[in-house]
Amino acid sequence: MILLLLLSIIIIIISNIMMMMSIILSKKSNLDREKCSPFECGFDPKSLSRIPFSLHFFLITVIFLIFDIEIALIFPMILTMNINNLIIWYKVIFFFIIILILGLYHEWNQNMLNWTN
Repeated sequence: MILLLLLSIIIIIISNIMMMMSIILSKKSNLDREKCSPFECGFDPKSLSRIPFSLHFFLITVIFLIFDIEIALIFPMILTMNINNLIIWYKVIFFFIIILILGLYHEWNQNMLNWTN
């Protein structure tokens, strides 16, 4: 037990030393103007390269991903309908669908499903 504790402490010390050495020895400069500017065929950029981020579009994509995963979870449940006990299967599906409907209602109540504000 003591050997395992000693070995884990040695591993933690060695990994911390390696991380500190990599930070000290790296010569990366984040303040270089040329590296921070976008490349447009050697010319100075005409407009700001950072477009304002649309939080509403991000929420729509997250909702899409959540429902996509939910569909991927429902398909195997349909295939296992004949194998499992039907009463337990119906309870699981009912519970799952209720959670989906409550999530959809919450998103609708928060006006996340409206594309235009």
